[in-house]
Amino acid sequence: MRIITGSARGCRLKTPKGQTTRPTSDRIKESLFNILGQKVVGRRVLDLFAGTGNLGLEALSRGAASACFVDQATAALIKENAVHTRLADRVEVHGGDVFAELAHLANGGRSFDLIFCDPPYHKGLSQRALAFMEESQVLAHDGILVVEHGADENDMPELSRLCCVLNRRYGHTTQLSFFQWKAYLEEDDL
Repeated sequence: MRIITGSARGCRLKTPKGQTTRPTSDRIKESLFNILGQKVVGRRVLDLFAGTGNLGLEALSRGAASACFVDQATAALIKENAVHTRLADRVEVHGGDVFAELAHLANGGRSFDLIFCDPPYHKGLSQRALAFMEESQVLAHDGILVVEHGADENDMPELSRLCCVLNRRYGHTTQLSFFQWKAYLEEDDL
């Protein structure tokens, strides 16, 4: 696993020893960032269930302003990868439970322009994260939320304020769903 392009292009990321992880493949990551294009530049990024930090570090390499990573099991590894990619000066890492950290960020008035949510598949975590986002202001008014979930995970919660603006399926394993605030999309239509 490596950073595809930008200031840290070609840097290989360390992966956890002895743990089973499912990092986003380079093919899916490249497709994701092609979809986002220049919408990454200057953005405040939140990478939930961050694993190695793969998505947030790629965003920083492509010009994001800062990235906050949340993963209870791999916080130390994310810090190592941030140092290795020479992006550590724009990185903040939280090593607690994702939902407790999300609540802490929300209660502190923090919001992010681009949120990556890549939880383990088939555990109801992407649905829980979407429900949290719907009720909080962690996603900025003009922000984009990207949820990576299993290709057969289509039981997303009913959302009244967030809207799925794009969904892409990758083989038999993965899909990416892109969400934005309905209010922002309605403003954009005016």
